[in-house]
Amino acid sequence: MKILHSLPAEDGYYMPAEFAPHSGCIMIFPHRRDSWQFGAYSARKAFAEVIRAISRSEKVIVCARYDDYDCAREMLPDCVRVIEMESDDAWARDVAPTFVTNGKTLRGIDWGFNAWGGLEDGLYFPWDKDNKMARKLCDALDIDTYDRRSFILEGGSIHTDGEGTVITTEACLLSKGRNPRLTKEKIEQQLKNNLGAKKIIWLPCGIYLDETNEHIDNICAFTAPAEVVLAWTDDPADPQYAMSQKCMEVLANTTDAKGRAITVHKLPLPKPVAITAEECSGLDNMNGEPTRTPGERLAASYVNFYIANGAVVCPQFGDDNDGRAVEILSELFPDREVVGVYARDILIGGGNIHCITQQIPQV
Repeated sequence: MKILHSLPAEDGYYMPAEFAPHSGCIMIFPHRRDSWQFGAYSARKAFAEVIRAISRSEKVIVCARYDDYDCAREMLPDCVRVIEMESDDAWARDVAPTFVTNGKTLRGIDWGFNAWGGLEDGLYFPWDKDNKMARKLCDALDIDTYDRRSFILEGGSIHTDGEGTVITTEACLLSKGRNPRLTKEKIEQQLKNNLGAKKIIWLPCGIYLDETNEHIDNICAFTAPAEVVLAWTDDPADPQYAMSQKCMEVLANTTDAKGRAITVHKLPLPKPVAITAEECSGLDNMNGEPTRTPGERLAASYVNFYIANGAVVCPQFGDDNDGRAVEILSELFPDREVVGVYARDILIGGGNIHCITQQIPQV
């Protein structure tokens, strides 16, 4: 593996869309007791269900800590590759490499990771094991990696159509805990230089109370070139109502990198999901303080799905809109099976199905 210091775009590399073909998917076996209730037992069952759904159409690689390797190997299908690798938590989207290609070869980008805000408003400390995972994974996959550790970025903060357009949120990438010395223009140039993007669409915000500073992958995602889904509520009393309206206004008044108007499909949100006292009782404290409080609203969204080669794996919450979300996604992905996975036990950790997965593009 070579560690590269050039710019991917200048080398002819770009980030493909998630709906393009994959050679595999990376995930991490959950273990952190202040993120995952009751020793991560329920979370592991939910992760395993997601892994089984994805592994039916693409290779899945699962990273597990030394102490968890045997458990992961026993729980997961034989077709899944389990490798021993230390991590601080289980958010593969944000700590695994972002993969770029020139159509013939694959390379990884090793971004800096500081737990969604570092000492400013990050969610845990230390994060050094997570910050090393991207490079280790590139080594394991025998692909060259771009050293971008000086720039803080998580995979959940970007979505691309693979044709030159990247969407992100101002709330996240302009937050004080990531790259405070960089202007919006310089951050945009970083995205263009590294992802091969020609145009960046900045949505103002994400999902209400999303503790990642409102990642894009919880509010809006490409389903095809010039087509997105947007998390939506018709309830004006919900704080999310105004947030989704603002995002819709931006999308309705912009074009993509090829000058096409963007078709927006509204994906209804579930009713607000709040953590219970029993669930909180199963979480360890962090530095003597609870990580969740009973009644706290969680950032539940159906947009946090994963597009596999043969499936779309969509979170379910036991809500009346579960079936509607599957129906809408089935219409948008007619060649893929939409698989609903009950994901409350993933959501308690702070994210959902897209957050725990990272696709490896096919070349």
